[in-house]
Amino acid sequence: MKTISLLILTLFLGKSCNPTIQKDLATAVIDYTANARGYHLRITVTNQKAAISQGRGTENAVTELAISDADWKELVGYFQKVNLNEFPNLKDPTQKRFYDGAAIAHLKVRYQDTDYDTVDFDHGNPPAAIEMLVNKIVALAKIEE
Repeated sequence: MKTISLLILTLFLGKSCNPTIQKDLATAVIDYTANARGYHLRITVTNQKAAISQGRGTENAVTELAISDADWKELVGYFQKVNLNEFPNLKDPTQKRFYDGAAIAHLKVRYQDTDYDTVDFDHGNPPAAIEMLVNKIVALAKIEE
């Protein structure tokens, strides 16, 4: 009985150390946008790279940024904690965007051929369930500045 328990425990522990989750994030596309009058930010994260656009039109070029291994590992950890199926049910903590007090933000994740969209929320104040992931993505744009 102890042998079977040890074998099952070893399988579970071995599965948790498997880098397949990181591989899954590498195939996912995370798209964060924030828009207001005179303000536009779009960050697209794919396979340890970020494409950052801070403005509308063709004169505002997209900047490509390689994500460091440490930042990527942190992003993977936050992505693992997010429940993609709950995106449509997330509650926005504030509504400053209704009176131009904040930019309108939106997070979209394309994962395993399925799109997961959040409700709109205030830029700088995301729902608690995705707060760490969003803050890390926005921090990538600040590294680029």
